[in-house]
Amino acid sequence: MTTISSTELKQRLAENEKINLLDVREPAEHEQFNIGGILLPLGNILGLQTDDIDELKNEELVVYCKSGNRSMQACLMLESMGFSNVKNLTGGMNEWQAV
Repeated sequence: MTTISSTELKQRLAENEKINLLDVREPAEHEQFNIGGILLPLGNILGLQTDDIDELKNEELVVYCKSGNRSMQACLMLESMGFSNVKNLTGGMNEWQAV
C-alpha cells in the first residue's frame, strides 16, 4: 500500500487525471461531504462485498475515510483480495478540508 496526500490528489484532479476514488465511510458521512468517490463502507469490504469495484482491481484506486485509519484497513484488505494499485489518502477528509 502506498499513500497520497490531499495536496497531490487535489492537483491531479485539477489536471483532470482519471482517478478512481473509493469512500469507505458510512453513508451518513458520505452524504454530509464527499469528493465524488464510490461509496463502499469498510464493513462491506471486510465482509468481502466488493462486487461494485472488482473491475478496478488493476487500476489505481485512491481510498479515503474521515481520518485515514479506516481507509488504511481497507487498502490492506483490498490488496489481500488482489487489488494491485491502492493508495491511502493520508489524513482523509479531515486533511482534505484543511488543505
